[in-house]
Amino acid sequence: MQGKKILVTGGTGQVARPVAEALAADNEVWCLGRFGTLGVADELAARGIKTFRWDMDDLGADTLKGLPEDFTHVIHSAVRRGEDGDFTAAVTVNSVAAGRLMTHCRTAEAFLYVSTGAIYARQTLDHLYTETDPIDGKAEWLPAYPVGKIATEGTVRAFGRVLGLPTTVARLNIAYGPGSYGGVPMLYFKRMLAGEPIPVPVEGQNWCSLLYTDDLVRQVPKLWDAATVETTLVNWGGDESVGITDCIRHMQELTGVTAQLVPSKVTRETYQFDPTLRCQLTGPCEIGWRDGIRRTLQVMYPELVQAGSDG
Repeated sequence: MQGKKILVTGGTGQVARPVAEALAADNEVWCLGRFGTLGVADELAARGIKTFRWDMDDLGADTLKGLPEDFTHVIHSAVRRGEDGDFTAAVTVNSVAAGRLMTHCRTAEAFLYVSTGAIYARQTLDHLYTETDPIDGKAEWLPAYPVGKIATEGTVRAFGRVLGLPTTVARLNIAYGPGSYGGVPMLYFKRMLAGEPIPVPVEGQNWCSLLYTDDLVRQVPKLWDAATVETTLVNWGGDESVGITDCIRHMQELTGVTAQLVPSKVTRETYQFDPTLRCQLTGPCEIGWRDGIRRTLQVMYPELVQAGSDG
């Protein structure tokens, strides 16, 4: 993409920041956020990114006053996750923010909303989830989170049609890579380093569709291209089905750090996606998950994994 004016929310996070930084090379990129972390706004500015302070929790009608309205593309990744357990706030804040953002940017060529695969009704561990699978919004690890996402998907669909704004809803799987906290695989690795037990299913293993940062960044323009006024819905994950236990064992092989795997009836729920539709829209991924994990560890823990090492 070149010469576009792009708006990014959640631009300090695992997903949207690398997108913003990559697109800033050839486009005018703005990031919205609270920028509560000291120095992060300056870091974005150093990459040529303009920043605008926006607090989603502030439901005032003029929170976007002063922000340009002539953006050509928007990626909305910011979210109130609901760690406080307040379901009403999760629904209200996320839905109102999305509606106001879409209204403000109603002349854009495309709007991309980053949703989550955590909204799917849980089936078997090895079920391959498609875009037509039922949803229920249940997640023991963060109950309010998927409820807020479902509500916001509805808002985004409605405003896309009412405003005539081409929209894509991308239900994200697990994004990871050498930025921010590294994604869920690196959360597991931190537990390995601390010698903490890691719950795994008593039988079988949890499956997911890991999406490496470089592939995620490459796919964003394609997801914008796929946007429609009726809303294009797509599962956004990698090409490969990845067993969480296999992933942990791979990190163990690469680093020599022992993983304390403990069979348990309660584990963190993950979902593997059928990549057929996403591949049709974006083309295949370029980074296999084993290589992606190695690259991530090499950057974040270079003392444990040497460049070019396979374990």
